[in-house]
Amino acid sequence: MMADGALWHPSPNFGDRRGGVRPDMVVLHYTAMESCDAALERLCAPEHGVSSHYLIGEDGSLLQLVAEEQRAWHAGQGAWGPVTDVNSRSIGIELDNRGDHPFAEVQVAALESLLSDILERHAIPPERVIGHSDMAPSRKRDPGPHFPWQRLAEQGLSVWPETGAAPELVEATPERLARLTAALTGFGYRGSQATLLFDAFRQRFRPEAGAFDGTDLAMAEDLALRWPVRPD
Repeated sequence: MMADGALWHPSPNFGDRRGGVRPDMVVLHYTAMESCDAALERLCAPEHGVSSHYLIGEDGSLLQLVAEEQRAWHAGQGAWGPVTDVNSRSIGIELDNRGDHPFAEVQVAALESLLSDILERHAIPPERVIGHSDMAPSRKRDPGPHFPWQRLAEQGLSVWPETGAAPELVEATPERLARLTAALTGFGYRGSQATLLFDAFRQRFRPEAGAFDGTDLAMAEDLALRWPVRPD
């Protein structure tokens, strides 16, 4: 299936979705390369063994590299909730961005249009739109601290937690860290190391914040309460 307005530029790096599953997640990435052309070359090179379904240029151009019915190779060994073969269950979108600067307005607008189309066609709920760093917290940092997650959530294309009144600074006691870990894994993060999960959570929801505080715990518990990860 082709997305509206996408230019077809096929990559040889794909396969069948295992077990005949259909996509029920979207994973967002940044390319971390100097140009869109360089990223496109890598995503289409057989020797690199990586690909994505879509690549969005900084200028808003949209390239489709792999058909949505096929399994692109963008998620590696990451996991989200009970899903361990994220490649088979997801649509991967790469954004032309080095990771050290804000995303261009025209690029974000193109992403929003594409996401709206994908979520509607596949009946994917907004909490299933995640970043590479969410599903691989010990290895990946994309789409990074400059990505506008809250803007997407305001349009129903992702989610954003509420906290009510800002809690005071609190000590990172074992009991609070256990609650944080339980909340983050309840939302979908995988792992038992609180520091790794906390780092991935912060990259997405509070990249500029300082030490652990009550707001972190309130946001994490709100995510788990309102959008608990669904069974496989």
